[in-house]
Amino acid sequence: MHLQQTKRGSRETGGPQYYFHDLTEDVSHYLRLKRAVPVALVTPYGATPSKFMAISKDAKLSSERKVIQGSVGHDRIQQAAAGESIGEAIRRWYNLPSGDFERIDVEIDTLDEEFYLIPVGYKYAVQSRRAVIKRPEFPLSFTDEKQSQLWRKQLRHVKDRHPEMWRWSLHEICRVAAAHTKGSGVANVDEKDLLRASGPLSVMGVELGPYVKKGYDCEGKFQFLDFEPYDVPVEIKKASSDFKYQQKRYSPEQLSRVVILCVKHNLVNVPPNVDVVELQALCSAQHH
Repeated sequence: MHLQQTKRGSRETGGPQYYFHDLTEDVSHYLRLKRAVPVALVTPYGATPSKFMAISKDAKLSSERKVIQGSVGHDRIQQAAAGESIGEAIRRWYNLPSGDFERIDVEIDTLDEEFYLIPVGYKYAVQSRRAVIKRPEFPLSFTDEKQSQLWRKQLRHVKDRHPEMWRWSLHEICRVAAAHTKGSGVANVDEKDLLRASGPLSVMGVELGPYVKKGYDCEGKFQFLDFEPYDVPVEIKKASSDFKYQQKRYSPEQLSRVVILCVKHNLVNVPPNVDVVELQALCSAQHH
Protein backbone atom coordinates (compact mmCIF):
# COMPACT_ATOMS: atom_id res chain seq x y z
CA MET A 1 0.00 0.00 0.00
CA HIS A 2 1.18 3.51 -0.60
CA LEU A 3 0.13 7.13 -0.59
CA GLN A 4 0.66 9.13 -3.75
CA GLN A 5 1.24 12.83 -3.33
CA THR A 6 -0.70 15.07 -5.70
CA LYS A 7 -0.89 18.84 -6.23
CA ARG A 8 2.83 19.23 -5.61
CA GLY A 9 2.83 22.57 -7.40
CA SER A 10 -0.43 23.91 -5.98
CA ARG A 11 0.16 24.67 -2.33
CA GLU A 12 -1.79 27.91 -2.65
CA THR A 13 -4.92 25.88 -3.43
CA GLY A 14 -4.77 23.62 -0.44
CA GLY A 15 -1.35 22.05 -0.50
CA PRO A 16 -0.33 18.46 -1.12
CA GLN A 17 -3.02 15.81 -1.13
CA TYR A 18 -2.45 12.10 -0.67
CA TYR A 19 -4.36 9.35 -2.47
CA PHE A 20 -4.30 5.71 -1.41
CA HIS A 21 -3.10 3.09 -3.89
CA ASP A 22 -3.14 -0.71 -3.68
CA LEU A 23 -5.16 -0.95 -0.49
CA THR A 24 -5.54 -4.47 0.84
CA GLU A 25 -8.97 -6.01 0.52
CA ASP A 26 -9.76 -5.81 4.23
CA VAL A 27 -8.72 -2.15 4.50
CA SER A 28 -10.64 -1.23 1.36
CA HIS A 29 -13.75 -3.07 2.55
CA TYR A 30 -13.63 -1.36 5.95
CA LEU A 31 -13.22 2.06 4.33
CA ARG A 32 -16.20 1.43 2.01
CA LEU A 33 -18.27 0.36 4.99
CA LYS A 34 -17.39 3.33 7.20
CA ARG A 35 -16.78 5.88 4.40
CA ALA A 36 -14.63 7.93 6.79
CA VAL A 37 -12.14 6.46 9.27
CA PRO A 38 -10.02 8.39 11.81
CA VAL A 39 -6.29 7.98 11.33
CA ALA A 40 -3.73 7.41 14.08
CA LEU A 41 -0.20 8.06 12.85
CA VAL A 42 2.45 5.62 14.02
CA THR A 43 5.56 7.61 14.94
CA PRO A 44 9.03 6.39 15.98
CA TYR A 45 7.59 6.18 19.52
CA GLY A 46 4.38 4.39 18.52
CA ALA A 47 0.87 5.50 17.62
CA THR A 48 -0.36 9.01 18.30
CA PRO A 49 -3.84 10.50 17.78
CA SER A 50 -4.34 12.83 14.83
CA LYS A 51 -7.03 14.87 13.13
CA PHE A 52 -6.51 13.16 9.77
CA MET A 53 -9.32 11.18 8.18
CA ALA A 54 -9.23 8.39 5.64
CA ILE A 55 -12.05 9.11 3.18
CA SER A 56 -13.63 6.66 0.75
CA LYS A 57 -13.64 7.53 -2.95
CA ASP A 58 -17.43 7.97 -2.90
CA ALA A 59 -17.51 10.33 0.09
CA LYS A 60 -16.29 13.69 1.29
CA LEU A 61 -16.45 15.86 4.38
CA SER A 62 -18.82 18.79 4.50
CA SER A 63 -17.85 22.17 5.93
CA GLU A 64 -19.27 20.88 9.23
CA ARG A 65 -16.99 17.82 8.84
CA LYS A 66 -19.90 15.47 8.30
CA VAL A 67 -19.57 12.60 5.85
CA ILE A 68 -21.62 13.21 2.71
CA GLN A 69 -21.75 11.83 -0.81
CA GLY A 70 -18.75 12.76 -2.90
CA SER A 71 -17.29 12.14 -6.34
CA VAL A 72 -13.54 12.55 -5.93
CA GLY A 73 -13.02 9.02 -7.19
CA HIS A 74 -9.99 8.28 -5.00
CA ASP A 75 -9.56 6.82 -1.55
CA ARG A 76 -7.47 9.37 0.28
CA ILE A 77 -6.26 10.89 3.51
CA GLN A 78 -7.86 14.23 4.16
CA GLN A 79 -6.32 16.88 6.34
CA ALA A 80 -9.68 17.59 8.03
CA ALA A 81 -8.93 19.51 11.25
CA ALA A 82 -5.19 18.83 11.16
CA GLY A 83 -2.91 21.80 10.70
CA GLU A 84 -0.69 20.06 8.14
CA SER A 85 -0.79 17.36 5.48
CA ILE A 86 -0.13 13.73 6.36
CA GLY A 87 3.17 13.94 4.47
CA GLU A 88 4.28 16.93 6.51
CA ALA A 89 3.33 15.13 9.72
CA ILE A 90 5.36 12.07 8.72
CA ARG A 91 8.31 14.25 7.77
CA ARG A 92 8.14 16.07 11.11
CA TRP A 93 7.86 12.97 13.29
CA TYR A 94 10.57 11.02 11.46
CA ASN A 95 12.94 13.98 10.93
CA LEU A 96 12.96 13.48 7.17
CA PRO A 97 14.55 16.07 4.86
CA SER A 98 12.39 18.65 3.12
CA GLY A 99 11.05 18.01 -0.36
CA ASP A 100 7.95 16.81 -2.18
CA PHE A 101 7.07 13.16 -1.75
CA GLU A 102 6.25 11.16 -4.83
CA ARG A 103 4.96 8.31 -2.68
CA ILE A 104 4.92 7.10 0.90
CA ASP A 105 4.75 3.35 1.46
CA VAL A 106 2.50 2.44 4.36
CA GLU A 107 1.00 -0.42 6.30
CA ILE A 108 -2.38 -0.10 8.00
CA ASP A 109 -3.65 -1.82 11.13
CA THR A 110 -7.27 -1.37 12.19
CA LEU A 111 -7.52 -0.83 15.95
CA ASP A 112 -9.95 1.16 18.09
CA GLU A 113 -12.06 1.65 14.93
CA GLU A 114 -9.21 3.72 13.52
CA PHE A 115 -6.59 3.20 10.83
CA TYR A 116 -3.15 3.00 12.40
CA LEU A 117 -1.03 4.35 9.55
CA ILE A 118 2.53 3.00 9.63
CA PRO A 119 5.06 4.61 7.25
CA VAL A 120 7.57 2.02 6.01
CA GLY A 121 9.22 3.83 3.10
CA TYR A 122 9.20 6.92 0.92
CA LYS A 123 10.46 8.35 -2.34
CA TYR A 124 10.90 12.00 -3.18
CA ALA A 125 9.85 13.33 -6.57
CA VAL A 126 13.42 14.38 -7.42
CA GLN A 127 15.06 11.12 -6.34
CA SER A 128 15.28 7.78 -8.06
CA ARG A 129 15.72 5.60 -4.98
CA ARG A 130 13.21 4.62 -2.35
CA ALA A 131 14.23 5.04 1.29
CA VAL A 132 13.08 2.62 3.98
CA ILE A 133 11.53 3.53 7.33
CA LYS A 134 11.88 0.80 9.92
CA ARG A 135 8.54 -0.18 11.40
CA PRO A 136 8.52 0.44 15.17
CA GLU A 137 8.07 -2.76 17.19
CA PHE A 138 7.40 -2.04 20.87
CA PRO A 139 9.49 1.13 20.48
CA LEU A 140 9.21 2.30 24.10
CA SER A 141 9.84 -1.09 25.72
CA PHE A 142 12.89 -1.73 27.87
CA THR A 143 12.79 -5.08 29.65
CA ASP A 144 15.13 -8.01 30.13
CA GLU A 145 13.46 -9.62 27.12
CA LYS A 146 12.99 -6.61 24.86
CA GLN A 147 15.18 -3.53 24.66
CA SER A 148 14.06 -1.38 21.77
CA GLN A 149 16.57 0.17 19.43
CA LEU A 150 15.15 3.60 20.27
CA TRP A 151 15.78 3.08 23.99
CA ARG A 152 19.31 1.75 23.39
CA LYS A 153 20.18 4.75 21.24
CA GLN A 154 18.74 7.12 23.83
CA LEU A 155 20.73 5.55 26.68
CA ARG A 156 23.94 5.79 24.65
CA HIS A 157 23.09 9.40 23.83
CA VAL A 158 22.60 10.32 27.51
CA LYS A 159 25.70 8.40 28.57
CA ASP A 160 27.86 10.17 25.97
CA ARG A 161 26.46 13.64 26.68
CA HIS A 162 25.99 13.47 30.46
CA PRO A 163 27.98 10.53 31.89
CA GLU A 164 27.72 11.64 35.53
CA MET A 165 23.96 12.19 35.33
CA TRP A 166 23.62 8.85 33.53
CA ARG A 167 25.38 7.04 36.38
CA TRP A 168 23.38 8.90 39.04
CA SER A 169 20.08 8.17 37.29
CA LEU A 170 20.70 4.45 36.99
CA HIS A 171 21.91 4.30 40.60
CA GLU A 172 18.67 5.93 41.76
CA ILE A 173 16.56 3.65 39.56
CA CYS A 174 18.34 0.65 41.10
CA ARG A 175 17.63 2.02 44.57
CA VAL A 176 13.91 2.38 43.86
CA ALA A 177 13.68 -1.07 42.28
CA ALA A 178 15.52 -2.68 45.20
CA ALA A 179 12.92 -1.42 47.68
CA HIS A 180 10.29 -3.50 45.88
CA THR A 181 12.18 -6.79 45.84
CA LYS A 182 12.01 -9.61 48.35
CA GLY A 183 14.49 -9.23 51.15
CA SER A 184 14.51 -5.44 50.96
CA GLY A 185 13.41 -5.23 54.58
CA VAL A 186 10.67 -2.75 53.67
CA ALA A 187 7.07 -3.93 54.05
CA ASN A 188 3.86 -2.73 52.41
CA VAL A 189 5.53 -0.63 49.72
CA ASP A 190 2.85 0.86 47.47
CA GLU A 191 3.15 0.86 43.68
CA LYS A 192 2.94 4.66 43.72
CA ASP A 193 6.39 4.57 45.31
CA LEU A 194 7.74 3.91 41.81
CA LEU A 195 7.19 7.59 41.12
CA ARG A 196 10.36 8.19 43.13
CA ALA A 197 12.06 7.19 39.90
CA SER A 198 10.56 10.16 38.05
CA GLY A 199 13.64 12.34 38.65
CA PRO A 200 16.21 9.91 37.24
CA LEU A 201 13.81 8.93 34.45
CA SER A 202 13.58 12.57 33.39
CA VAL A 203 17.35 12.52 32.81
CA MET A 204 16.72 9.60 30.44
CA GLY A 205 14.09 11.58 28.55
CA VAL A 206 10.95 10.35 30.31
CA GLU A 207 8.77 12.82 32.21
CA LEU A 208 5.94 11.58 34.43
CA GLY A 209 3.00 13.82 35.28
CA PRO A 210 0.82 13.82 38.41
CA TYR A 211 -0.64 10.52 39.61
CA VAL A 212 -4.41 10.65 39.12
CA LYS A 213 -7.24 8.46 40.44
CA LYS A 214 -9.37 8.21 37.31
CA GLY A 215 -8.40 6.77 33.95
CA TYR A 216 -4.71 6.22 33.40
CA ASP A 217 -2.32 6.63 36.33
CA CYS A 218 -0.35 9.52 34.87
CA GLU A 219 0.55 11.23 31.64
CA GLY A 220 4.03 10.55 30.31
CA LYS A 221 6.17 12.53 27.90
CA PHE A 222 9.03 10.83 26.05
CA GLN A 223 11.71 13.01 24.43
CA PHE A 224 14.32 10.78 22.78
CA LEU A 225 17.21 11.81 20.55
CA ASP A 226 16.22 14.54 18.08
CA PHE A 227 12.60 13.44 17.79
CA GLU A 228 9.66 15.54 18.90
CA PRO A 229 8.17 14.98 22.38
CA TYR A 230 5.61 12.19 22.54
CA ASP A 231 2.70 12.12 25.01
CA VAL A 232 1.36 8.77 26.18
CA PRO A 233 -0.60 7.44 29.19
CA VAL A 234 1.50 5.57 31.76
CA GLU A 235 0.27 2.87 34.13
CA ILE A 236 2.29 2.32 37.32
CA LYS A 237 2.51 -1.33 38.42
CA LYS A 238 4.83 -3.34 40.66
CA ALA A 239 4.59 -6.19 38.16
CA SER A 240 3.48 -5.80 34.57
CA SER A 241 1.15 -8.80 34.97
CA ASP A 242 -0.99 -6.60 37.24
CA PHE A 243 -1.93 -4.55 34.20
CA LYS A 244 -5.44 -5.04 32.94
CA TYR A 245 -6.28 -3.78 29.49
CA GLN A 246 -7.95 -0.58 30.61
CA GLN A 247 -9.07 1.05 27.39
CA LYS A 248 -12.67 1.17 28.64
CA ARG A 249 -11.53 3.45 31.44
CA TYR A 250 -10.07 5.96 29.01
CA SER A 251 -11.98 8.63 27.14
CA PRO A 252 -13.23 7.73 23.64
CA GLU A 253 -10.76 10.20 22.10
CA GLN A 254 -7.79 8.23 23.38
CA LEU A 255 -6.09 5.33 21.68
CA SER A 256 -5.52 2.00 23.39
CA ARG A 257 -1.92 3.13 23.71
CA VAL A 258 -0.14 2.89 27.04
CA VAL A 259 3.26 2.39 28.62
CA ILE A 260 3.51 0.21 31.73
CA LEU A 261 6.15 1.34 34.21
CA CYS A 262 6.95 -1.55 36.53
CA VAL A 263 9.64 -3.06 38.73
CA LYS A 264 9.39 -6.50 37.18
CA HIS A 265 8.07 -7.48 33.77
CA ASN A 266 6.16 -10.77 33.87
CA LEU A 267 3.21 -10.08 31.58
CA VAL A 268 2.86 -12.83 29.00
CA ASN A 269 1.60 -11.82 25.55
CA VAL A 270 1.82 -8.06 25.83
CA PRO A 271 -1.09 -6.53 23.87
CA PRO A 272 -0.40 -4.60 20.69
CA ASN A 273 0.15 -0.91 21.27
CA VAL A 274 1.41 -1.51 24.83
CA ASP A 275 5.02 -0.94 25.88
CA VAL A 276 6.71 -1.95 29.12
CA VAL A 277 9.52 -0.12 30.94
CA GLU A 278 11.04 -2.39 33.58
CA LEU A 279 13.06 -0.61 36.27
CA GLN A 280 15.08 -3.73 37.08
CA ALA A 281 16.14 -3.96 33.43
CA LEU A 282 17.11 -0.27 33.37
CA CYS A 283 19.13 -0.87 36.53
CA SER A 284 21.06 -3.58 34.70
CA ALA A 285 21.88 -1.14 31.88
CA GLN A 286 24.63 0.42 33.99
CA HIS A 287 26.68 -2.75 33.52
CA HIS A 288 26.57 -2.60 29.71
